Amino acid sequence: MSGTSPALLTTEGLMRLFKRQYFIYYMFILVLAGFALFLHDTGFVSASNFMNIIRQTAPITVMAVGLSFALAVGHIDLSIGSVVALSAIVGAILLQYTGVPLAVLGALATGLVVGLINGLLIERLKVSSLLITLGTMGVITGVSRQISGLESIPIISDSFRALFGNGSLFGIPGLLWWTLLSALVAYLVMNRLVFGRHLLAVGGSPDAARAMGIRTQRVRIQALIICSMCAALAGLLYAGRLAGARYTLGEADLLTVIAAVAIGGASLFGGRVSIIGAVIGSWLMGMINNGLILSGFSTDEQMITRGVILITAVAIGAREAKNG
Repeated sequence: MSGTSPALLTTEGLMRLFKRQYFIYYMFILVLAGFALFLHDTGFVSASNFMNIIRQTAPITVMAVGLSFALAVGHIDLSIGSVVALSAIVGAILLQYTGVPLAVLGALATGLVVGLINGLLIERLKVSSLLITLGTMGVITGVSRQISGLESIPIISDSFRALFGNGSLFGIPGLLWWTLLSALVAYLVMNRLVFGRHLLAVGGSPDAARAMGIRTQRVRIQALIICSMCAALAGLLYAGRLAGARYTLGEADLLTVIAAVAIGGASLFGGRVSIIGAVIGSWLMGMINNGLILSGFSTDEQMITRGVILITAVAIGAREAKNG
């Protein structure tokens, strides 16, 4: 160590400091500081507003965590927004005839079936996940519209709304608990279990993973099932918070979720994801939406902002991949 120059240490330190995995934290602090200065008299910087952001973005966070699994193996699931609506509708309908447990199981089973179908079609037909999930998105949206009759299905169960909506535990909102639980489980799976290493190996180099004895097709299908089931859970969170299910739930979330995961450090080409980055990214997108609303920006301008953020994240990822 004595033979290493201070300049080299400084350069290496700066290179580590500005690695892409830290970009989300810098951007979060920068956006927070900007809105804090610009909206200092609107209540933006308050515990209640920050908690409101976390509650509103809980479904987005859960979807971002799920999408991380699909991206880990090199797939992207465009059907997650439609799965949100269908799962919420299935859960709301079952809730009218059964109890909460069966309604929840039915909604999650919907996500499981969709994920399995997506996975089988992609792997058996050898077609891009982008095209397959684009097609299933249309099918699922049509099914949701048909079985709901284009009407909202109310949820009157207090226990369901307390569990997935505005309930709390130990003074902490239930939606925050769901956010933390999904992130914790996903982090442990991705960073502590063999399955997580298999996911990243398949996404990084399918041929090398296959040579190691990993059943690559099976792993990719399982990743898509997890992704779709997380979208189903997000549908339950929407239904609980809004006390109803509608075919439009989740339809505007896809771009936000992809942006959150991409800017959080995941590669859209597989082999690299960050669960913590996906959570921070979803909170960042929620904070940006909240700040833009308080600033008087329209929905169109919010969509433009999300698009710019996604392009920026993809550009940074592509440049890093080229240089690395």
